[in-house]
Amino acid sequence: MHRPETSPRASLYHAYRVHPYFAPQGEPTEVPVTIVGGGPIGMVTALALARHGVRCVVLQAEQQVSEGSRAIVFTRRSQEILQAVGVADAVVAKGLPWTSGNSFYRGQRVFRMESPVSEDDRFAPLINLQQNVLESYLVDAIEREPLVDIRWGNKLVGLTQDGQDGCGGVTMQIDTPEGEYTQRTQWLVAADGARSTVRTAMGLRFEGASYEGRFVIADIRIDLDLPTERLAYFAPDWNPGNTVLMHREPDGIWRVDYQLPATETSEHALKPETIRERIDAQLEMMGLGGKPWELDWCSVYSARALTLPDYVHGRILFAGDAAHLLPIFGVRGANTGFQDAIDLSWKLAAVAKGVAPEALLASYTHDRVGAAREIIAEAGKSTRFMTPPSHGFRVLRDAVLDLSLDHEFVRPLFHWRTSRAHDYRDSPLNSPSDDNARMNAGPTVGAPAPNVKLGENDYLYDHFGAAFHLLTFGDAPLNDALHDTLSTWRDQGIPVTVIAFASTRDVVPGADITLPDASGHAPAKYGAQHGTAYLVRPDHHICARWQTLDAAQLSDALTHATARV
Repeated sequence: MHRPETSPRASLYHAYRVHPYFAPQGEPTEVPVTIVGGGPIGMVTALALARHGVRCVVLQAEQQVSEGSRAIVFTRRSQEILQAVGVADAVVAKGLPWTSGNSFYRGQRVFRMESPVSEDDRFAPLINLQQNVLESYLVDAIEREPLVDIRWGNKLVGLTQDGQDGCGGVTMQIDTPEGEYTQRTQWLVAADGARSTVRTAMGLRFEGASYEGRFVIADIRIDLDLPTERLAYFAPDWNPGNTVLMHREPDGIWRVDYQLPATETSEHALKPETIRERIDAQLEMMGLGGKPWELDWCSVYSARALTLPDYVHGRILFAGDAAHLLPIFGVRGANTGFQDAIDLSWKLAAVAKGVAPEALLASYTHDRVGAAREIIAEAGKSTRFMTPPSHGFRVLRDAVLDLSLDHEFVRPLFHWRTSRAHDYRDSPLNSPSDDNARMNAGPTVGAPAPNVKLGENDYLYDHFGAAFHLLTFGDAPLNDALHDTLSTWRDQGIPVTVIAFASTRDVVPGADITLPDASGHAPAKYGAQHGTAYLVRPDHHICARWQTLDAAQLSDALTHATARV
């Protein structure tokens, strides 16, 4: 019988809430989608599915949100996704935004990273907020959402797919403090983390590499008069050959990550006296010796760059750490998982509602496994620099460190290649017959649609909903053929919202939303002329663009974007 912890977790800054566990009354009815794992990726997926009108259940083995800060840095793209599910305002109000990072060697700053900032960005490039706080905001949002049911204290212990391809659904065995019960679901999303029960039960194996580097992650409460920016210290005297990272968090908390010697056990590293000795040494090196501090939480992390080769297995789909394990360098873990969630949610919703074929889900694997492999290639460079996996890599890294003291040309090698929104340039959902190849300006097909500032506290992304979006430029009304095509697709259950940028009109006939833009800023951002149009997927990625749009081209693009080819 499952016995989750019912005492609130200890924390210096976060008040944990213990939620009542769920016990079924009678025989549970089949649910459209079940999400295994109530962490940030599982909850964002659930909220995103609800935006598309799909009811789902979230199974959370514990009765409270996760222990410790864990993921703490969220990118602009993640904030846009969190805006879509209704929690970005809370994140921005509490989090600490930042734009820069410094790397140090032998007491000298050898590299400074500056993230670009545009007036068109609603959100900062990066923001620091503890994962347990974010999870609490997501729980609040779920409690306001009638289409999502989170079942606290419910642990998946077994599953069976119907038939070889799982075409009929999945039967789950779930354990609770009152015993086990059986639950049927049409679709199952595994968002149950690095030690995924679902992945293990199915015997699936990762591909990729694990690195030797292990880090202690320690959150301490300390009063430091330092700005919010990423600090990296290479080969400090107290930790020779290794790396130390520091981040400021809300509520007076600082994250200190320091690499362990290869021969040290995790048990020794996590002893209170060991942690105190090393954090004191780090503070002493920074000229802050004697500063009082308290330990809030600590753990040991190992750098890994792994992914499943396929995220779709019949009626079971994988997201977040259940699908891939990525190095923390460049803030890739949760941020990549959020991109999984928004990509998966619209595709699964369309299939679950019967308005798109199951072939649409193959594009989830194509797009997101491709992104994971690209991340692994990028992150591998940072990981090998932070934690050299062999003598040769260490010799190379040490040479860069030494040269950086006097030579500017090697310093960009310190860049940590921050997580970014990935382009789906070769997605099978992209239109093969649009004008992308003939357009020399503006964002290309596969890229996320750029945000545009429209006015005081008003941005393009504020007008995006759970739909495809057709962006048009110019004041001309939509012709009858386009209007009829849009009506046909909407009648088939595919929502398409027309957003028109107009220079002289208050309302463009045929558009659902008209955004006045007398300055021409939006067309300049999109490289658009009069008549240009962009088709944007529900996950904000462009899947077609045209110099001049006609009804047949739009229908062809939507046919490809919904895998009806």
